Amino acid sequence: MQNFNPLKIRKLFLLGIAIALAVAFFDLLTKRLIFAILENQALELNIKNPEIVIFSFFNLVLVWNRGVSFGMFNQLESGPVILSLLQFAIMVIVFVWLYRNENIYFTWALGLIAGGALGNLVDRIKNGAVADFLDFHIASYHWPAFNLADSSVFIGVVILLLDDLIFKKK
Repeated sequence: MQNFNPLKIRKLFLLGIAIALAVAFFDLLTKRLIFAILENQALELNIKNPEIVIFSFFNLVLVWNRGVSFGMFNQLESGPVILSLLQFAIMVIVFVWLYRNENIYFTWALGLIAGGALGNLVDRIKNGAVADFLDFHIASYHWPAFNLADSSVFIGVVILLLDDLIFKKK
């Protein structure tokens, strides 16, 4: 780090925390709203797997993911506990990384990653699984359902990669 600036680091850290909290809030809010709508539809129509077709390639669905990305490790009996501990450890590392950071792109990236991790962690602790509802598909091929938190983590990782490959001063 050149020209160490504690005030700048503190401002960036607080910005990263604000981004993380906003992402987690909106992730949990969207899960709650979408699932309430879909559960209501399931009750009204007496169907097991409700869905709302938004576009020919995009639906809103109800999926509980007890594993990690794309449902991996879904069958682990102690999965929610192990995954919650792992998610918490990763979040601590991300927050330490965020605290030592002096780069605005890095701040946004880590805030998005931490917020997504926090939203999914709260979901996993509260429900024993993560709520996914965004379903993109082409014909009968469906991409695994995901949520706002997953999208935020992905975007954060892309920003980290772009920061490293493009924005870094050589």
